[in-house]
Amino acid sequence: MDDKLTLILQTTGGLFRKYGIRSISMDDIAREIGMSKKTLYQYVENKTDLIEKLLLHLVSSSRACITEETSNLNAIDVLIQVSIKVSHEIKEMNPSIAFDLEKFYPTLYRNFVNAKRDHVYRKIKENLEQGVSEGIYRNDVDSDLVAKLYVQKLMDVHDPEFLSSVDFSFEKVFQVMFDNHIRGIANPEGLAYYEKQINKQISL
Repeated sequence: MDDKLTLILQTTGGLFRKYGIRSISMDDIAREIGMSKKTLYQYVENKTDLIEKLLLHLVSSSRACITEETSNLNAIDVLIQVSIKVSHEIKEMNPSIAFDLEKFYPTLYRNFVNAKRDHVYRKIKENLEQGVSEGIYRNDVDSDLVAKLYVQKLMDVHDPEFLSSVDFSFEKVFQVMFDNHIRGIANPEGLAYYEKQINKQISL
């Protein structure tokens, strides 16, 4: 990807996380980057095109990051590292972003959610198979079914209606869902290892 386009997308993402989508104009983005709108429009056609490119960039970056950071870890450590990354992303996320995307850019939002869903399904299924082969997950786990159930739960907690109906933060909901997932698939050896790793995280 062109370095200038990467800068545009990173800057736009930061502004959206801080202020929401609707309140940020193309003028705001150009000003924040320090370029003219004419130059900005050489890289994106309009705000909708910019949002589409940003969402595609987020999916691609997530895939690359997970592959790079977890290539030498066991299955439980992979899930812990991914959950930490997701928790950090959630902390930075303005809650209005999902609402704005669903209301004003429904097609882009649906495509983004579908891409994330397919990616998560593949990674969770791979992780389940890895954990079984490593002897830390139950060997009676149906990787296809559990991966599909996990994805569905993840989609449910991303639903703006759900988020507005609970008294807990999205981060807290995700952490509980993640913890329940691991406790449901780990065998005694895996559960002991998970508890040990979680205690390490808490003590840091």
